Amino acid sequence: MLRRAKVAVYLVAGGISMLAVILVIGCWRNDMIIEADMGTATAEVLAAGVRRSAILFSTPDGILHNPRLGVLYPTDLTAGQRIEVEYANRDPDLVRVAGRDAKVAVVPALSVIVVTWAAAAPFLVYVRRELRHAQPS
Repeated sequence: MLRRAKVAVYLVAGGISMLAVILVIGCWRNDMIIEADMGTATAEVLAAGVRRSAILFSTPDGILHNPRLGVLYPTDLTAGQRIEVEYANRDPDLVRVAGRDAKVAVVPALSVIVVTWAAAAPFLVYVRRELRHAQPS
């Protein structure tokens, strides 16, 4: 029973850690796409949140864009604010706040990994002790 619990904790903590790494890789990938064919614009922040902020901007062809997933790296934005954005010309829905990139995601991802393993460690230490005591001498 304890061995299964130990494996389960390793799987859950490892899975959460892997998701945090994948998040940073995804941010880096989005940045590469934007930088490969970048357009810039001034956008208006329609709604601001910690994880998602809605914006509205116009591309040189006069088309207004309101990316359904919001803007990447939306930290410290406020509704009504005008900001500079960088977007992929081929996909104007892929847009980030100008001057921000995947580095912004590294600290939160590392924090998630550290907290996950800090929470798992006491249980893993306990299981290790119990398994040692359960072994016949």
